Amino acid sequence: MSDHLAAAFPRLASNLPKIVLADLPTPVAKLPLATTFGDRQISIKYDNQTGRLYGGNKVRKLEYLLQRASDKNAKRVATFGTVASNHALATSIYAKSIGLDCTCLLFHQCRTPNAPSVLNMHLQNETELVPVGGSRKEQVRTMRRCFRDRDIWVIPAGGSSWLGVVGFVNGALELADQIASGEVCVPDRLYVANGTMGTAAGIALGLALAELPIEVHAVRVTHEFVASPPAMRRLMVKTATMLNRLDASIPADLADRTRLCFRDGFFAGGYAHTNEETVSAVDTAHEQLGLTLETTYTGKAMAALLHDIARPEFAQRSMLFWNTYSSRPLPVGSERPNDVSRLPDEFLRYYD
Repeated sequence: MSDHLAAAFPRLASNLPKIVLADLPTPVAKLPLATTFGDRQISIKYDNQTGRLYGGNKVRKLEYLLQRASDKNAKRVATFGTVASNHALATSIYAKSIGLDCTCLLFHQCRTPNAPSVLNMHLQNETELVPVGGSRKEQVRTMRRCFRDRDIWVIPAGGSSWLGVVGFVNGALELADQIASGEVCVPDRLYVANGTMGTAAGIALGLALAELPIEVHAVRVTHEFVASPPAMRRLMVKTATMLNRLDASIPADLADRTRLCFRDGFFAGGYAHTNEETVSAVDTAHEQLGLTLETTYTGKAMAALLHDIARPEFAQRSMLFWNTYSSRPLPVGSERPNDVSRLPDEFLRYYD
């Protein structure tokens, strides 16, 4: 069974179709971890393996979002992100797989090692790349120019509308089934990177729907104007309200039943910025757990987990890390392409 939400709520499934893009369920495992206070055990949810074309947390959201675009007879989808955005790239890849063109409006970010290969993948995928910057008024003008008179469906940054959140309500029910079948124990805490909030919001709602007393630690990796406790609350309430409208058997007060801890202490000074703690977490995850993480999202979530699990008062607490970073290698290199005619001049700096 790959759609646990549909199995549990068939009326919802009939009212809320999705395109099957992901290879589900993703695996879980329990692994040893050495800390300064002795050996611990942590569980891993391998959402890095969600899809053959591209993995990570965006695929679950895109199953619902691209279905809606198809239902609206769109010819093209558009979305937002930074230059190395996993969401923008995943949207482009999976939109093309179902015959939709894609426009990505991209903001500048700090240089990261994966930025050149992400841009090269966009070029191979024939994504329409549009740089976005300047004042808010200029940004709106750019968006209007891109969207005017086109059969286009707009997907929000990170895919984090209520519709995208549903993908992780389903994901949490998938984890609940894996717990029930004995594949993994019930963790006391679940750690996940918190960017545009959709992933953490959906997991928290899904665990509440499954009546599992797991505390979701949402580790903020974006600026506060993107992710904040009030905004997270609004997103969860909106999602719960819409699910209840589509299927009255889903509690309207589901957001009130969630167990969520908003973590601010691992931001490392800015989006795509890093620090010694984050780099150490990435190295530890690779050496001890065999995980390939990065310093923008998953490294910061792992840093929070490692900070907590090393404390002696948590010796008896069980923890789960939800890996949201795609492990699928891109079929392109990181070299500057010979033909840069389809690449905005503003993005050439990422090859320096």
